[in-house]
Amino acid sequence: MSTSVAVTSGKGGTGKTSFTAAVGSCLAALGQRALCIDMDIGLRNLDIALGMSDLAVMDFTDVIEGRCAFERAVVEHPKIPGLFLLTAPFTLPLGLTPQHVAALVARAKEDFDFVLIDCPAGLGDGFQLAAGAVDRAVVVSMTDPSALRDAQRTVMELSPKIETLHLVMNRVQPKLIRKLHTNIDQAMNTAGLPLLGVVPEDLTVTLAAGEGTPLVLAHRKGAARVAYLNIAKRLMGRQVPLLMT
Repeated sequence: MSTSVAVTSGKGGTGKTSFTAAVGSCLAALGQRALCIDMDIGLRNLDIALGMSDLAVMDFTDVIEGRCAFERAVVEHPKIPGLFLLTAPFTLPLGLTPQHVAALVARAKEDFDFVLIDCPAGLGDGFQLAAGAVDRAVVVSMTDPSALRDAQRTVMELSPKIETLHLVMNRVQPKLIRKLHTNIDQAMNTAGLPLLGVVPEDLTVTLAAGEGTPLVLAHRKGAARVAYLNIAKRLMGRQVPLLMT
């Protein structure tokens, strides 16, 4: 059964787009057909994170408004079979509604095992467009109190619309990983939803972003790469460790 996932955050700078690109890449590497949709209208950069900025020509509004067939608009990654991108427009078109986005996601689920939607940070128009179109949502946060407070607000907004919500703690300092082992319940209760995974702070993520290459291709080692693979496996329903050791 196909699954659609909104990836969001209460504030910018949590690594939401990097997370979408990395998990989408890992899902494809694990044999799934994964489509990453950039919903960050006007500030799109998922194509850069995936190393596909020269390939994405049509955006999702071209499909919605009938200028291009869905099959032509989605672009497959040149080096990762099964990984596809559908990019965002530079401006929010007039008349775009949540119903349009829901129909687009429903169409995408016909061809893909996972549809990951990179939502804009905060609770604005792009967030609202995607919130009612997905099966589940992942809220990406960091460990500082302000990020967790913003994550709480996002959860409060999402909970009436989406039944399955997850929290991912991103860019966690390695020295805090062991502490999170002993305080996992507190971390979950703070944001108000179950923890899907913990991604350590890792220089390889920054290097991959600078190279414009998905982490799964750029670096074969690194704690973050293992964490992203574990998150992808958990989304697939596999029983794997929640935290790095």
